[in-house]
Amino acid sequence: MSSEDPQSPPRTPDGRYIIVGGRRWRASDPSIPENLRAELVAELMRARRLVRTRGDEVRPFVNDAKVALGERGDPWWEPTEAGRRERLAATMRTLLRHREERTICPSDAARCVGGQDWRELMPTAREVAAELVRQGSVRMLQKNEQVDPATARGPIRLGAGPALAR
Repeated sequence: MSSEDPQSPPRTPDGRYIIVGGRRWRASDPSIPENLRAELVAELMRARRLVRTRGDEVRPFVNDAKVALGERGDPWWEPTEAGRRERLAATMRTLLRHREERTICPSDAARCVGGQDWRELMPTAREVAAELVRQGSVRMLQKNEQVDPATARGPIRLGAGPALAR
């Protein structure tokens, strides 16, 4: 929801927090492109529903979505290198869960985390993707064939790996 939407909760003057029931909560990063924000929010809502039936096993899904949206972890207005890496990984996992069997481009995560400067974040996004490949959460693909992150050159896609909890 945009800050001009009459249905959205009021924000603090700096736009960093929303006020709900008199409490201050961190707002989502406003630089996330709307189409990607919609996917992240949809996955957050799905994860919250799953908590009711699957309990603690799926709480990390909620956390990943909240971190991807910028609502947890390092503040989106004061990012650190470690915080960006954590947010990139959470965004990749969240988008892969949401898209189920479809792939994502590392640039999708970079656009969520890097805002207007997302291109500068692409080398880090590829490094984070390689880490997730080593953990088994992600598969790195070129032309629908799995590739080794150490030797992959050019455009890549990411698919859910065997260790990505769903």
